[in-house]
Parts: sequence; structure tokens; C-alpha cells
Amino acid sequence: MDRIKILKQLDAFLGKALICLLPTAKAGGEVALQKILLIRPGGIGDAVLVAPVLSALREKHPDATIDVLAEKRNAANFSMCPSVDNVILYDQGGLLPTIRSKYDVVIDTEQWHRLSAVVARLIKSRMKIGYGTNERKKLFTHVVNYSHEQYELNSFFDLLQPLGIEDPENHPDSFLTIPPSIQKSACQLLEPLGGRPYVVLFPGASIAERRWGSEKFHLLASRLNQYGYPVVVVGGQEDQSAGEIIVSGVDGMNLAGKTSLIGSSAVVENAALLVSGDSGMLHIGVGLGKPTVSLFGSGIAAKWAPKGSRHVVLNKNLPCSPCTRFGYTPPCPINTKCLADITVDDVYNGVVSLLRDPNG
Repeated sequence: MDRIKILKQLDAFLGKALICLLPTAKAGGEVALQKILLIRPGGIGDAVLVAPVLSALREKHPDATIDVLAEKRNAANFSMCPSVDNVILYDQGGLLPTIRSKYDVVIDTEQWHRLSAVVARLIKSRMKIGYGTNERKKLFTHVVNYSHEQYELNSFFDLLQPLGIEDPENHPDSFLTIPPSIQKSACQLLEPLGGRPYVVLFPGASIAERRWGSEKFHLLASRLNQYGYPVVVVGGQEDQSAGEIIVSGVDGMNLAGKTSLIGSSAVVENAALLVSGDSGMLHIGVGLGKPTVSLFGSGIAAKWAPKGSRHVVLNKNLPCSPCTRFGYTPPCPINTKCLADITVDDVYNGVVSLLRDPNG
């Protein structure tokens, strides 16, 4: 997290300075799209929700090369996107070679920070598409508006309008694909459950203001056992101790820290349902077509909460929430009351309603 804070500080100072030095981008003529670059820095959730955009690009331009410039922490998501030809990591030596490359169009999907727009400006291309949320707009040939109140998947599709690709009225229930080898490994991990249906619990989040608490997840796990469902906890190494608390004395497994991101995704794909806070894992569940129960407070539900009857979104809608803007959540002076007020009963009832009818 310290690295992320440093990058944000660099963006605020270095990004602004570089934008001042760079000339304004000028639109060129029409171009045949044979080589496309999509830039997606940042976290897991954004990378997941940009997947349908990549599929739409592939459908419209089946013979084009589609590359993604990402970073190590979100790159694994694109292994679940068959539409992508190459994933380039800017934080592992891929930045300079990419800048020296030539593309027909560069699409910067970053919403606010400036350095990705600088990279888009430096790459040779006749079309440069991005959000005009601040000074960054001068670096694009085609500037797209951005709204905090629009579902992020739809916001990403706005970036395709300059290419004549419209946002479809209905998106598929699932848009991520787990590689077969990963799916096989997940099945082996789940053998102790004996083939029984289970509920996945993800207690993690990038910030404390989005964590419901391991004790509440433990109480939920006990209730789900009584309803006949074991639980499986997924997450990173930072979630291992929370996972142990959650499965202590209950019928369940703690796989936090024992699988890769794609491995955890495969565990979610095999589940009956996913319970999660506002997190990247939540969006992976949506992308895999799983019913979800999600807990929202500081995050903007209109922008990030799953849509449709197969998803239960719990949100107390306190006057002070949502308080997150462009990825920044201020420290909470009232102990994250927006999440604390969501009870175990609230979540359990949401889970049971979907287990009885997964289609809502």
C-alpha cells in the first residue's frame, strides 16, 4: 500500500508537470484498427469490469491485435479474458518498449490519475481516447465524460463510442473464463467438501473502511452451516488470520493465502454464491456469473454495486456515505458505522433469498 501512496503522490506532482510540458493531442484522420492498446492501471475491480469492453473490441475487430498495459497487481485478471493477445506490465520493464511501439488507437481506462494519460500521449497512435476528468484531457484526441453515478462497466463502454461501438442494453451474465488447468486445481482443493454446494466468503478489502469484520463473518458461517451449507474463505495472505477466525469451529475451509487470484476465482466459480464487501473479488464473482451478496458503505454503490436480480446489495445509506471519490476514502470518524450497522441477519437473509432462488 505504501507503493500505491507513493505512486499517487508522484502522479499529483510529476503528472501535472509533464502534462504542462506535453503539447495538446490533435486528432488524425480515420484509421483502420489493426493494433489496439488498452491501458488499465490500478486495482482488480476495474480490471474485471473492463473485460466486456475487450470482448466488444474483439467482436468488432476480430483480426486486430489487442494488447493491455497493466501492472503486476491486476494483470492476472486478463488471463481470464480470451480477447487479449498480450499483457504488458509497466512496472516490470514493459513501459519503455511500449512507448516506443506504434498503435492505431490507445484507450486509457484510468479515471483520474494523470501518468497513464501521459503514457497514452507518448505512444505513437492516431487516436488517443480517455476521460477528461482533469488536466489529462489535453492529452487525448477523443475526450470522454465521466460520471460518479454511472455503473463502471457502462462508463468503460463510453470509451468505445469514438470507435462506433455502443454499450449493449444487456450484458452477458458471465464474461470471465477460468483456464481449465486452474479449474482442475481448484476442484482438488475442494475435495474435502465431498462435492457439497458451498458459499464463498471474502472478508478482505484494500482499506479498513470496507471490511465488515471476521467475527461477523464467523457468525454468518455458523448460520449458513445451520442452513446446510459449508463455507469457503478466499483471499490473500493478508486474509489468512481472518479466515482462521471465520472457520473456527464451523463446517468450512480457509483457503485464504493458499491459492493465486485465479485459483480463488475458480473456487468462486464452483460456489453456490459469494458474500463480499466492495472489493475486486466481488467483481470477479459478477464476471463469473455467480449470485452475490455485497456490503456497501463508503463506496459508491451506483458505480460499483452489481446490477440485476441475482445480486443482493446491502447498504444503510447513511448521510455521510458514500465518501469515496476517485479511489480515495477519508478516515472515518464514526468507526465505519455504514458497515457496522449491517447485521448478520441482514446478510444471512440476503444469502438465503438467493440460495432459494438464484435468479432473484
